[in-house]
Amino acid sequence: MKSSFCIISILITQFFLGILSAQEPKIIQIRQAGGSTQDQERFPDANILFKSDEKRVILYHDGALIESDQAYFYKKKNYFKAMGDVIFTQGDSLRMTCKTIEYEGKTKTAYAEGNVYLERPDMTLRTEVLNLDRINEKVFYNTPGIIVDSTSTLTSNQGQYFMNQKKYRFISDVTINNPDYIVNSQRLDYFTESNKAYLYGNSKIKGDAYTILCERGFYDMEREKGIFKQNATLFYDNKIIKGDSLYFESEINYAAATKNISIVDTINNSIITGHYGEIFKEKDSAIITRRAMAINIIDQDSLFIHSDTLVATGPEQKRILRAYYDVRILKSDIRGRSDSLYLDESIGLTKLLKKPLTKKQEQVFTVQDYTKNNPVLWFDKSQMTGDEIHLLSNTKTRKLDSLKIDGRVFIIEKDTLSKDGYQQIKGGLLRGAFKESKLDNIVITKNNEMVYYLYNDEDLRLIGIDKTTCSALKMKFLGGQIDDITFLVSPNGNVFPENELPENERTLKGFIWRIAQRPETIEDLFDENDKEEQFSEILKFQYPEEEDSVIRKP
Repeated sequence: MKSSFCIISILITQFFLGILSAQEPKIIQIRQAGGSTQDQERFPDANILFKSDEKRVILYHDGALIESDQAYFYKKKNYFKAMGDVIFTQGDSLRMTCKTIEYEGKTKTAYAEGNVYLERPDMTLRTEVLNLDRINEKVFYNTPGIIVDSTSTLTSNQGQYFMNQKKYRFISDVTINNPDYIVNSQRLDYFTESNKAYLYGNSKIKGDAYTILCERGFYDMEREKGIFKQNATLFYDNKIIKGDSLYFESEINYAAATKNISIVDTINNSIITGHYGEIFKEKDSAIITRRAMAINIIDQDSLFIHSDTLVATGPEQKRILRAYYDVRILKSDIRGRSDSLYLDESIGLTKLLKKPLTKKQEQVFTVQDYTKNNPVLWFDKSQMTGDEIHLLSNTKTRKLDSLKIDGRVFIIEKDTLSKDGYQQIKGGLLRGAFKESKLDNIVITKNNEMVYYLYNDEDLRLIGIDKTTCSALKMKFLGGQIDDITFLVSPNGNVFPENELPENERTLKGFIWRIAQRPETIEDLFDENDKEEQFSEILKFQYPEEEDSVIRKP
């Protein structure tokens, strides 16, 4: 037992001695010198090496050769300082020239000064002061530096190079000059093999046809595409695009924005907002979904349009906006609902369209079903529905000019003096005109029907309820409500005393008062579906883990 114990003890001792031996730093070697001397008073323990006509000073340490005119070598410290046309080489992977260099053998770190020029197969670096950490394969500089690789020139006030990762970290006033774009950033991590960059802090990328601003970003510099976050803005195709996250790809002329997005059309003076949008430059189009809303300026007033999906198409001067599914519009004096909408700013036309019917629906729909399905507009106190509603504005003044409603026209206005009375007019076609942005008059033709409450002008007592048919009539508006009705063709009807007209005959066939659908505020444009947060994968993009490095002098 005693013998076995001794053997084990010896083996353990040899094992740990082997570890200590392996961990012991290698000693710097003098390979060549023209001569040497000592000056114990000024440089205690230093061996002063100098060149001759035939030989320069050459030192070696663990695969690195350092050539210079003079060197102060401290063997006990395993350290030297070399100067005069210094050349530092590490195999064929790294070559560095400078005026002076200090090297610590224990930590394998170097501190170079004066016209530092570092070369690797994939890049060159120029700066005034450079730290080299050979163990961790890192290079640091705290003075303005210029790096040139196969495609770009990069400058920064501070920088780090991780040789094993082939990664740069540029800090403070970073600039990348490429023939196709310029990048400016507070901090930038750049991977040379993949040609990809990660941006931190206020950053700007300016290409031939685009400009990107952000505070966090990822950019593939070879393909000119990337993901950008935190105050991200893209200036592209006369549009200003913002979002919590932006994706851009120059080669295919495509951009996408996610969450809290806005697209400002500087040519057409319009804004589209939402939670997801895509822009296709080649097709002159943009698609916005999820809480989508367009804001257009009409008569110096904002027209808000919300729908499930908004599509803007066409060149700048002929932009067309299409809205699909559950369209809601809001203006200071107009409200509206429809299934879809078409807006052509070049001719000042806005169409509100109904939901297309199936063949079965066409067979079974009642008049009331049609009224419920048709688009609706509210002008102040008047509700107007029809198969198709057109608003036309003057393209120069951008003021509302005229109104058209084709098919199943139905106008309803709450009678303010009776409890349950409604002014009602039906017809086939409606043509209206605006004056000073207010609906001034309308003409209704084809199979008109009317229910109208008549009052004495003096005491506002109800005279009776007028129930009439007529092929054409004209209505004047005042203060946002019907003020006067003129029959253009002889009418056919009667004025009934209130007690002689049953309540079920006081509404026209198809009557629906849709006031509950009328949006009153911007929030009313949205519903529960707009609160769902389902976003694209670009929101889930993760940045590489942070890697801190201390820049120091050995």
